[in-house]
Amino acid sequence: MKQLGILLVVLGIVALVYGVLGVDRQTAVIDVGGIKATATEHKTTPIATVLGIVSLVGGAALLVASKPRA
Repeated sequence: MKQLGILLVVLGIVALVYGVLGVDRQTAVIDVGGIKATATEHKTTPIATVLGIVSLVGGAALLVASKPRA
């Protein structure tokens, strides 16, 4: 259980970083002869942020639950 908790925490952190950074994509808007115009789009996914938070909370709960009790 402890390894699964650590894995979920790491995946949660990666998902949060990915959600914050997002992806830049360049697309050709106009391409006529020698003239070319491009546009850069910056996209972030709110799904990555939500999954990251859920993964972090779940992983932390598993880590707390896997501690030996006295």
